[in-house]
Amino acid sequence: MAVHHGPDGPDPTHAAAIDDAAQALLLAWDVAREQVTPRLSSVQLSALLAVERAEGINLGGLAAELSMLLSSASRLCDRLVASGMVERVPGRADRREIALYLTPASRALLAELRRIRRQALTVVLEKMSATGRAALLRGLTEFAAAAGESGDGSAPAQTA
Repeated sequence: MAVHHGPDGPDPTHAAAIDDAAQALLLAWDVAREQVTPRLSSVQLSALLAVERAEGINLGGLAAELSMLLSSASRLCDRLVASGMVERVPGRADRREIALYLTPASRALLAELRRIRRQALTVVLEKMSATGRAALLRGLTEFAAAAGESGDGSAPAQTA
């Protein structure tokens, strides 16, 4: 449920402060990605996450999910198949349609990425007060829900 803050909305300095704080979070994610997946680009990682969210997604669905052309998604998929991260399986209903699935190697990679990222976040959270941690969790939970309501989807979509 959306909470409205008067006719002018929330204070614009809040968005700026959140943007600044988000940089620290994104840095932690990038450092973890580099430790675990130095040979994968962030676009390739995004593709793995999209396939994980929607096992059996087809190439058109992947292209739409990543907001890219079908030909670009096809080349991206070729690289992921060649690196052993994704499997292409003929569709059950239409054998011309190709379904995409994660391999055991990519599942292990995503699990390791999450482990390293959560470990880094724990170090930072330990430096915060219990009240601050609770407020952060409450705020981020509400933020993710509001982003999902808006149809934007960009904030909660990437969970790895």
